[in-house]
Amino acid sequence: MIDFLSFITWDPEPEIFKIGSFGIRYYSLCWLLAFVASYYFMLKVFKREGKSQELLDKLTIYIFVGTLAGARLGHCLFYDWAYYKKHFLEIFIPFQQINGEWHLTGFTGLASHGGAVGILIALWLFSRNTKTNFMWIADRLMLVVPIASAFIRIGNFFNSEMIGNPSNLPWAMIFSKEGAITQGVVDTIPRHPAQLYEALAYTLIAIILWVIYNKNSNPRPGKLFGIFLILAFSARFLIEFVKIDQVAFEEGMLLNMGQILSIPFILAGVFLLFRKPSEAQQKK
Repeated sequence: MIDFLSFITWDPEPEIFKIGSFGIRYYSLCWLLAFVASYYFMLKVFKREGKSQELLDKLTIYIFVGTLAGARLGHCLFYDWAYYKKHFLEIFIPFQQINGEWHLTGFTGLASHGGAVGILIALWLFSRNTKTNFMWIADRLMLVVPIASAFIRIGNFFNSEMIGNPSNLPWAMIFSKEGAITQGVVDTIPRHPAQLYEALAYTLIAIILWVIYNKNSNPRPGKLFGIFLILAFSARFLIEFVKIDQVAFEEGMLLNMGQILSIPFILAGVFLLFRKPSEAQQKK
């Protein structure tokens, strides 16, 4: 018989503090830290390679908008289209109609694969509008994307969402907060802390990319981008095997939506890593 008392029960309040109806959530703080840390490290890269902080400020705006828009649309289209096709306006506003009344709920669904697509579109627009080489900026941005991703997964951890399958491992945790309950799981059994698995994986990927960059600050165009895509989305693909399904339609599928969406990114990474860049692409 399993002694559930021997496992950690994870049940923090999702809000750091609350004044009336206003509160600051750990998840929001993690998103803020993701962008602050990304800006800090990208500024070091820009200074190292003689690029202006003004250019980085422009890039930050593009990435911020692209990430949020892409992540939001990715969730609505890939994971919950059955709902949002009937509530189309709620895709774009932080309100939800409940029992005929509108409530401020924030954006309650963000998908990382959609965020990745949003970032790529934002990069393309940025490179076109600022005359910056797309592959150059993509390679450098991949140095900070895994850092940001790790912070966001920690935010998921505080929300008790994206939890894992049942596990008897010593580090398994009992997720007893609302985030676990709303995913339709029993909240009194130990589970894989899948969010922490991803956070750790992204941290290791960031270390690998920075080691490569520090050894050669002018790597072959597409190298860092390709390595990131292969490692990050392979990690996501594998970790999905120990996570519960995010939406009901995934039940019984050989691969879930997160794994299916990861495959094109992995293949793109393989292409970038082994392709031979043209002379024009090797210029900044």
